[in-house]
Amino acid sequence: MKEIAKRVFDIEIEALQHVAGQLDDDFDRVVDVILQSTGKVIVSGIGKSGLIGKKIAATLSSTGTPSFFLHPGEAFHGDLGMVGRDDLVVLISYSGETDEVLKVIPFLKWNNNTIIAITGNKESTIAKNSAYHLYVKVPREACPLELAPTSSTTAALVMGDALAIALMEARKFQHHDFARFHPGGSLGRKLLVKVKDVMRTDKLPFINEDESFMNLLLRMSEGRLGMVMVGDEAYIKGIVTDGDLRRALLQHPDTSTLTIADIMTTTPIIIDGDEFVGRAEQIMIEKKITTLLIGSAQKRSVAGVYQIYTT
Repeated sequence: MKEIAKRVFDIEIEALQHVAGQLDDDFDRVVDVILQSTGKVIVSGIGKSGLIGKKIAATLSSTGTPSFFLHPGEAFHGDLGMVGRDDLVVLISYSGETDEVLKVIPFLKWNNNTIIAITGNKESTIAKNSAYHLYVKVPREACPLELAPTSSTTAALVMGDALAIALMEARKFQHHDFARFHPGGSLGRKLLVKVKDVMRTDKLPFINEDESFMNLLLRMSEGRLGMVMVGDEAYIKGIVTDGDLRRALLQHPDTSTLTIADIMTTTPIIIDGDEFVGRAEQIMIEKKITTLLIGSAQKRSVAGVYQIYTT
């Protein structure tokens, strides 16, 4: 079975290399016309090509090019109303002769839409009725019967990815742009959410410098943050973490001689609440810490605590 899998990989890699070698100036022209367009990119296809079209439309939308998928059957029964005159339409059909796709062409011509074809046949009806043609002819399918679309659908998918990435680079699309379209994902959270929005502010564990070691242990247990701040919200003298405690106990087994001043770190890292979560977590990784104090480093005041493992 592994040998069959390797054969499929080899056939599809060969197919992609073949398609890459056939790229022509129409690819550049398609990128340019999309960049200059004020409309959306509508992708349409049916069957396996339709599934590929849905993925292409989704990738375009998430990378800065407004796009959606239009099922050609549904389009022919009313959904053509979604197509604006400024929209570009990408029609996907490996044969270039798919009946359901052909039926929408007269409307697109009447509506003055720019048609972009992705086919494996330059002489096909769809290719000839398109302003631009992206050629995805493959030497063979990975299917041993040459029936199930395999290499050909992979080629169409990668052509769509190539188009999306070319547009991304042309638009200088950056991490923060991507995050805006993915606010619910981890990247969106890191690049859009500020630490003041997710920091803990209630029941923060504070302790006075002159309190006992036992009170320190109790306060740390009550706070459930693995740390205690020495001082108060207005002025922090230092911080004691559970790591500080372990190291102190190893060096001084007799806790009766320990004071909070002996244990605490006097230079805790305090960052502004307007810092983004991504920057906060980068600092924590660089410093190999799990807790950041949020407030004013200049005043050494604290408004909250952010922890990488608890938010």
